[in-house]
Amino acid sequence: MTVLTGYVGFARALRQAGVGCGPDRVQAYVAAVDHLDPGSRDDLYWAGRLTLCGEPDDLPRYDAAFAAWFGGEQPRGPRHRKLRPTQLAALNGGGAEQAPSGRLATAASDAEVLRHKDIAGLTPAEKAHLRELIATLRPEPPRRRALRARKAARGRLDPSRTLRAMLETGGEPARPRYRRRATRPRKVVLLIDVSGSMSPYADALLRFAHVVARAMPTEVCTLGTRLTRVSRQLRHRDAEFALTSATRAVPDYEGGTRLGGTIKVFLDRWGQRGAARRAVVVLFSDGWERGDPALLGDQMARLRRLAHAVVWVNPHAGKDGYAPTQSGIVAALPHVDRLLAGHSLDTLRHLLKEINRA
Repeated sequence: MTVLTGYVGFARALRQAGVGCGPDRVQAYVAAVDHLDPGSRDDLYWAGRLTLCGEPDDLPRYDAAFAAWFGGEQPRGPRHRKLRPTQLAALNGGGAEQAPSGRLATAASDAEVLRHKDIAGLTPAEKAHLRELIATLRPEPPRRRALRARKAARGRLDPSRTLRAMLETGGEPARPRYRRRATRPRKVVLLIDVSGSMSPYADALLRFAHVVARAMPTEVCTLGTRLTRVSRQLRHRDAEFALTSATRAVPDYEGGTRLGGTIKVFLDRWGQRGAARRAVVVLFSDGWERGDPALLGDQMARLRRLAHAVVWVNPHAGKDGYAPTQSGIVAALPHVDRLLAGHSLDTLRHLLKEINRA
């Protein structure tokens, strides 16, 4: 277990104990320890107490979780030891930059290597670390122009507001008022293949979907021999509860693949009625199709007519020597705007940028 994994794992234990420490607080904790001595139990204790706790009720829970995670006696208070100015600033969330300790540098290096590793080949410890890193992703929704305009400092002249301003001054000339078309988040649809051939990636992709669903208007469905909508389950705040609920709801997890039939069900039931209209649709699949490829091609063409953009994410697309020869992906490619890799954390981060730019 890397040092960074241990810190994030401690934060997860705190959340399970009822302390509401989100990713921002976890990052502040890691940054504070970076300025202190990660080998000092006192420094670890007070860095966490000052960055991870947000209210007095958190303190007894923090003490119990710290004792269970790190063991040993109750740490001394910071008044019992003299800290350097940069250390005091770090404990309070600021301070000058300092070179990271050797262990934190190693942990950062490990995390950097993990970003590019194929998810299918990760060890159990690396998968646990990957889950923590996925939880720190910060998706930004794609935007679309809204029907209504809003007030603006510059832009198109707003005659109505300008006229009202003149009436308020008794007809005297008033400063022109302007308006600009507002924007609103564009819908996102995630269709995740959970068949047997995609099983090494399914857990990571569902966790990715959980992060996206919590950040923007999103519909999530799994594809296999049948279609299952898991949007409600993945909106739950707790990632582990959300993933457990979602997998329990999927009756064909790690089963066969009938992409054409399941996409047709999605379009008939939700897509045609509005879920896919002008949305960014992302389909995660390796392209293996046990059904009729012609049906898949027809349904992808239908989907493309409804959606704003269609992105196909294939975990094999980023590997050397890959060629899109599977029957399913050959039928779908003419109706896809982007074919992206999705085999690593780095490619999932790139996908978030593509979704935001769509």
